[in-house]
Amino acid sequence: MHKIKTRCTFAVPHRPNHTKQAHRNMQKLTKAEEDVMQLLWDAERGTVSDLLERCPEPKPPHSTLSSVVRILEKKGFVGHKAYGKTHEYFPVVAREAYGRRSLGDLLRNYFDGSVPRLVSQLAEEEQLSKKEVEDLLKLLDK
Repeated sequence: MHKIKTRCTFAVPHRPNHTKQAHRNMQKLTKAEEDVMQLLWDAERGTVSDLLERCPEPKPPHSTLSSVVRILEKKGFVGHKAYGKTHEYFPVVAREAYGRRSLGDLLRNYFDGSVPRLVSQLAEEEQLSKKEVEDLLKLLDK
């Protein structure tokens, strides 16, 4: 079986989207879309078959994964480069940018926008080490 490389040396046509305006306009992804984006962020680029190889068991059907990738492209999260009938996909939105959006949603929806409540919850649930607490205090002092 011929394996296609998931990393290529040519330049990515689009830079990942890092602007605050793009962050505000960014759509929320479904769980399936987030899962596919995680695969693509880890791989940096790849065909649907490449992504399917990276999927944990039980693997979804190729057609399902292909549909999710096309939806992500319509939403502006993914771009592609065509090689004949083969499409190689790459993330257009950076993991960090989507993470900031998701954290903002979490903060608003579950902690009434209160950073101290979020940090308190993390400190209680995650059993932070003394060093982690000190690092947090340093960040809060800035």
